[in-house]
Amino acid sequence: MSARDWALRGSPAVLVVLAAVLGPWLAPHSVDTAVGPPFAGPSADAWLGSDRLGHDVFSQLLHGGWGLILLAAFIAAVVTGLSSVLGAVVALWPRWGAVIERCADLLILLPVVLALLLVVMTWPRWGTVGVVIVGVVFGVPYCARVFAAAATGVAASGYIEAARLSGESASYVIFRELLPNLRELLLTQLGLRFVAGMYLVATAAFLRLPSVLGAANWAVMVRDNASGILLNPWSVLAPSVAIGLVAVSVNLLAAALGGRPAVRTEGGGS
Repeated sequence: MSARDWALRGSPAVLVVLAAVLGPWLAPHSVDTAVGPPFAGPSADAWLGSDRLGHDVFSQLLHGGWGLILLAAFIAAVVTGLSSVLGAVVALWPRWGAVIERCADLLILLPVVLALLLVVMTWPRWGTVGVVIVGVVFGVPYCARVFAAAATGVAASGYIEAARLSGESASYVIFRELLPNLRELLLTQLGLRFVAGMYLVATAAFLRLPSVLGAANWAVMVRDNASGILLNPWSVLAPSVAIGLVAVSVNLLAAALGGRPAVRTEGGGS
């Protein structure tokens, strides 16, 4: 893939994430400033109109992305990191792999939304921590299976066997020999896990589960303004499009980076 293709795929993600992170400083109004009557249409003071409380939808949009993106990125990084290590363990040590796979089978059968409701509603003080725990616990089993399937072929390679027979430590074999050869899969799964994390965090906010993301996040905007979608559609459409655009653009960036040639294919470090 050429540098131009990487730029075309990656630039939307960079622009959207920058807009979400810098949004609070770029917003023309604060999140609690009334700019007109509820669900008023677009105007010079409110480019996307107002929400149910008369607040500027555009300002709310700029304030509401950083929390969702940060939390989804954290979940994606933890899930991908743990899954890659577990997948390597399954491939290198089949006995331990059987135990890991049985635990994964049990977790895959449970509905993630039900677990989210149980955990966060049972321990409301956990808030965002509970959302992260659910995202990690229910994201790792599926992702680890993907890594295990890919790592099995790499583990059978001659240089992996040579490293193990020469007495290299388990951490060396996993992190210096095996995982560098799964670089494309790592980046691809990171993008997919980000999408899953984004929708999990948005679902938690939409279901009014306790969190520390603030009242101006995109999912809350969709939930609270749904009753006025016919009066000012932008109050619902804008945050909905923002959630989808972030998820898709980051996934495209991860896929573009994952399509680059691997740093190494055999032996030694990266």
